[in-house]
Amino acid sequence: MSEQIPVNPKVLQWARQTAGYSRVEDVVNKINRKRITVEIVEAWEQGKSSPSYEQLERLAYEIYKRPLALFFFPEPPEEEAPKQSFRTLPQQEIDLMEPHLVYLIRRAKAIQENLKELFNGINPAAKKLCDDIKIRSSDSVSSVAIAVRKYLNIELSRQSTFNTTVEALKYWRALLEEYGIFIFKDAFEDEECSGFCLYDKTFPIIYLNNSHYKIRQIFTLFHELAHLLFKTGGVDFRHNEFVQTLHGENKLIEVFCNKFAGEFLVPTVDIKPKIHNKKIDDNLLIKLGKQFGVSREVILRKCLDLGYVTSTFYEAKVEKWEEERLERDSSGSHGNYYQTQGAYLSGRYVETAFSKYYQGVISKSQLADYFGIKEANLSKFEGYVLNR
Repeated sequence: MSEQIPVNPKVLQWARQTAGYSRVEDVVNKINRKRITVEIVEAWEQGKSSPSYEQLERLAYEIYKRPLALFFFPEPPEEEAPKQSFRTLPQQEIDLMEPHLVYLIRRAKAIQENLKELFNGINPAAKKLCDDIKIRSSDSVSSVAIAVRKYLNIELSRQSTFNTTVEALKYWRALLEEYGIFIFKDAFEDEECSGFCLYDKTFPIIYLNNSHYKIRQIFTLFHELAHLLFKTGGVDFRHNEFVQTLHGENKLIEVFCNKFAGEFLVPTVDIKPKIHNKKIDDNLLIKLGKQFGVSREVILRKCLDLGYVTSTFYEAKVEKWEEERLERDSSGSHGNYYQTQGAYLSGRYVETAFSKYYQGVISKSQLADYFGIKEANLSKFEGYVLNR
């Protein structure tokens, strides 16, 4: 029988709850071992018994995603709760977050600390969008969108040059990073969440769900940008019924952010003359999509928002296009692991981390930790990401 390890039961319980597992049953299902029962895990958390070293490793690294040493601390460490980062999000929505999303939010906070170390506490951008553009919930969405487009020096003629949504996302991501916002991606393992942002006066960051289509990622990018301009964190869910439960300033901010992305990408003043008294069909949607550098779905959504199509028409079209996409993607390739991991990370973050490593400022283990990969894989990873 494996020797039991005298871990702190209070830390075990804290690790489970902060990992997004409100019930012990959820942990037991995740462990997926017949000999581990709810009663056994409850006994661990009550201090009546302890897990073996092998069991503790599985809990720490695979389920709770915490350092092993943490479970021997005399008290659970102090840690900012999600509500402190996402003040406009109702507690019931936070409680429903999937464990992997909770982990990614925690990782994002760690990355913010990494950025502070890598750049000595100074954002390297010459101009910082979040510092220079100040907005209020009482501002009109269109006026803010115009101001941000002017600040970024974006003309509609530039958008029309995008050949694909992949190219468009790459452009928008690089542009926002040029103005002081760091953008990361990951597979969220949660279809309901499109992305989130964490505000910081010096290092604001946005995380995108790479499992979603590129156009959805672009929309999320600008939804989260609006949150950052309000100096608050935010989460973009595909459902937004929770907005109706909000009150006051929090509700005004969420409504504003939901409208901002569409107005930024497809300004009302520019598209309205192009759809007024026109038949809204696939040919028009494709034509306007090319002119604005967005997908036909984005144009159709704008038509819905402006009252040119019904919600029934919109939903039927989107469902049809979604089915067509699923058929096309069913035989697709998953790509190279290192390229994927490299694409998840901010380009400036990756280049600076490697630069600090070769200058001897950080160790190899620190470098691997910054990227969330094993030391043994750094050479392969470097070969792919620095030549992308």
